[in-house]
Amino acid sequence: MSVRTLFVSAAIATLSLAMAAPASGASIVLGTGLATVCSRAAIAGKSDLKSIETCTTALETQAMGPRDRAGTYVNRGILKLRRKAYEEARTDFAVALRLEPELGEAYVNWGASLIAENRYAEGLSEIDRGLALGVDEPEKAWYNRAIAYEGMNDMKSAYFAYRKAAELAPDWQEPQLQLTRFTVTTR
Repeated sequence: MSVRTLFVSAAIATLSLAMAAPASGASIVLGTGLATVCSRAAIAGKSDLKSIETCTTALETQAMGPRDRAGTYVNRGILKLRRKAYEEARTDFAVALRLEPELGEAYVNWGASLIAENRYAEGLSEIDRGLALGVDEPEKAWYNRAIAYEGMNDMKSAYFAYRKAAELAPDWQEPQLQLTRFTVTTR
């Protein structure tokens, strides 16, 4: 059976007192089977162990091409990322990149996992790699860049990155909300 993969980003952003949580990009696996169920779980914002097990079973039992298999690893990594299992998530992203080295979403999610651990410069580097390769929803990558800049105390760059995210996705409220925390003055 042939399965087509389309990449999108699903936000897992929630507002904290100081700054926002990273946004992640999920892979939609179209078709039937457990890989599709795994994809839907990642997009729906799930993080439960049953969803992770579904992804694992899909990887162990379902015939998939390299792109769909890589997408399923990204999705399982996102579920682990949401559970704060950052190293395990990066292991899945690394497998995805071995299968599909040009998969921008894997780099963006890798970067999000680093940002979640306050490893801002490293996270920014991975996100930039993902952006250079191309992602389906670059606003999520720009949002993550903003969080990294804010974590590095580069408020000017953070502001412009949040603004870029808002410009790319005007209906997405999270970047707009973050921008309300900034006061812009001209000199």
